[in-house]
Amino acid sequence: MAHFKDFAVRYGMVIDLDKCTGCGACMMSCQAENNVAPQEDAGNKLRALNWLKVYRLSNNKEYPEHETVFLPRPCMQCGNPSCVTVCPVVATDKNEEGGIVSQVTPRCIGCRYCMASCPYHARYFNWFDPYWPGDLKEALSPDVSTRPRGVVEKCSFCHQRLMKAKDKAIANGEDPLALPEEAYQTACTEACPNGAIVFGDLNNPEHRVYELKQSPYAFRLLERLGTDPQVYYMSKREWVRRLGDNYLEHEETGSPERVLLNNSH
Repeated sequence: MAHFKDFAVRYGMVIDLDKCTGCGACMMSCQAENNVAPQEDAGNKLRALNWLKVYRLSNNKEYPEHETVFLPRPCMQCGNPSCVTVCPVVATDKNEEGGIVSQVTPRCIGCRYCMASCPYHARYFNWFDPYWPGDLKEALSPDVSTRPRGVVEKCSFCHQRLMKAKDKAIANGEDPLALPEEAYQTACTEACPNGAIVFGDLNNPEHRVYELKQSPYAFRLLERLGTDPQVYYMSKREWVRRLGDNYLEHEETGSPERVLLNNSH
């Protein structure tokens, strides 16, 4: 397999945290698009299942200096994914035609090594058989298979949409590896009312993410780990960008101080 940096196409996101209001529309659209069943006990955070979560960050200052920001966290689709190397059955890999880290459900044996290795907690174990009450099962997406209990699930950047866009390009005699930005968009990108999520090919200068990721206000979560995430964040507030590393220097002592993210949904 070629090195990830040699991939012709690397799909990614740039999420503007200064625009995000924490409304949760991205979470709901993700669940609807990818057939994530309603949870029996959504309050149980140890067994809840959300491919995309929204976290609340705070500068921990008193009013009137107090500020809060919301951070949507899908799978980072890492360039150096630790989850791929630890899977004993090759249920997850780094796709060379888009750089998306896949999750092949029929191969998964539920060992959860990938969950333990993921520093972003972006993988979830399915504790229950999926169940859609009433007429909700009539609204299932026909392009996404449902998953049984006992397997790991994760964000796929709505991979089924990529497959449909590539098929359409091939049928039209176009290059499936050079899709225009509008041909393939994730559900969360389309649902965001403020346009905080921008999606596209990080290697394509014609896509907005190519320029946005080079902004001086752009950062990635836990870059010091060397995972090379394909999800970038933006904020003009310095304290937000510093929190992206999750380790700060204490203002008084100068010693490292860990700052935890608070889950808001």
